[in-house]
Amino acid sequence: MSSEGQKGKKRGKSQYVGNAKRQRGCRQLEVGMQGILITCNMNERKCVGEAYSLLNEYGEQLYGAEKLHEDRDGASESEDDDDVEAALKKEVAEIRTSTEKNLRRFQSVDSGANNVVFIRTLNVEPEKLVHHILKDMYTTKKKKTRVILRMLPVSGTCKAFPEDLRKYAEKFFELWFKAPNKGTFQIVYKARNNNHMNRDDVIKDLAGIVGSQNPENKVDLNNPEYTIVVEIIKNICCLSVVKDYILFRKYNLQEVVKSNKEETSPNPATTATEKNDEETKEEPKTADA
Repeated sequence: MSSEGQKGKKRGKSQYVGNAKRQRGCRQLEVGMQGILITCNMNERKCVGEAYSLLNEYGEQLYGAEKLHEDRDGASESEDDDDVEAALKKEVAEIRTSTEKNLRRFQSVDSGANNVVFIRTLNVEPEKLVHHILKDMYTTKKKKTRVILRMLPVSGTCKAFPEDLRKYAEKFFELWFKAPNKGTFQIVYKARNNNHMNRDDVIKDLAGIVGSQNPENKVDLNNPEYTIVVEIIKNICCLSVVKDYILFRKYNLQEVVKSNKEETSPNPATTATEKNDEETKEEPKTADA
């Protein structure tokens, strides 16, 4: 085999394996991810540390201890040139089959917005995990974080364009709202670093989809069974349907641990912070049609 042919195979192997590893090690919020969106007060680095501590604690309660696997860092450089092609195929297959084994249960990725942390999850039900955390903190009133404000599960992501969102939501909402399933609901909306999605249009579209899946789905802004959470960051739309949103103080970890007495006398600084972070809520009129 000529030296140019050998170099070509080595170069091809490097590119092939490199692409596979880059896909495995994605470090930014992308379509198709599930996870947990967390807002904080300025200190994102400390927020990530608190998130890992909290999620690992409760993740072990629900899913058991995380099993880690050693990651192979590539084929040996001493392979014979004649075996390069076979080694390439073998290594690519190993990367593909071991991808999930080598990914961590929780991994911080770039959210695309300031004071927002996104923790990608693997083999975890984000809504179940976050509800479990909030229920325990609400019951025990034990404060476990200092900089984390709100913790919102993200069970689905799609491109943040009207047609993409409508198409995705039609399937996504079926679990909760398609007959015979039904429930009262509200929609909360927040957009960051995005100026091409219209809040009113999004709310109207999503409410229309919920109403079309079962006419018995009704709006309730005071005590809904379900809250549809829409969080848009740049060109990514994060969706979830959560329970006990009002009871758990809009999924705010600082507020949910307060006693009833403390709730009646809010801290001015905390109130201002929550006001800045508060999402827009509007009654979707088409849902009652």
